[in-house]
Amino acid sequence: MTELTHFLSEDFWRDWHYGKNVEYRDGHHGNAILSKHPQQKGNNYDISAYRFEGRGLLHSVTNLEGVDKSIHCFCVHLALFERGRERQLEAIIGHIQELTQGGPTIVARNFNDWRNRIGAPMRAAGFEEVFETLTGSPAKTFPSVKPLLPMDRIYVRGFKIHSCKYFA
Repeated sequence: MTELTHFLSEDFWRDWHYGKNVEYRDGHHGNAILSKHPQQKGNNYDISAYRFEGRGLLHSVTNLEGVDKSIHCFCVHLALFERGRERQLEAIIGHIQELTQGGPTIVARNFNDWRNRIGAPMRAAGFEEVFETLTGSPAKTFPSVKPLLPMDRIYVRGFKIHSCKYFA
C-alpha cells in the first residue's frame, strides 16, 4: 500500500501519510491521507473491533498559509458489523476530542454505514456530513462501478461547506 500511496501522490499530492492496519503474507493494507499541503504526521490508532478485521484511525495535522488554526485530518475504515462500528465510533470521538481541542477537523473515508446510523453520534460531537448538509443525504459510493449504497462519509467540524462533488 505504501507503494500505491506513493504512486498516487507522486505528481499531484505533495505530502502523504500512511498507516498500516493489517499485515499478511503477501502484503498489507491500511489508511492513507493525501494532501497538497505539508502534513505533520500523527499516529495510526488501532480501532479494530474484531480480531479478524484490522481497522485503523489515521491522524495528521495540516497548517495552511494564512490560517491561524491547525486542521486535524482523520482517515477511518470501520467494521462491517454495526456493533463493532458503534464501539469504534466511541473510540474515534474520544481520540478526536483529546487530539484536536475543538479545532477544525475532517474525518473521512469508509464508515461502512449504509443505514446512516453514524450520523447522530457525529452530530452530537459537533460534526456535519458534507453531502448530507448540502444535498439532504450522504453520497452513494458503493459499489464503485454503479454506486447504490452510501458507505463513505466526509464529516467536518469548524468549516463552512460551500460545495461537494462525488467522482464515481
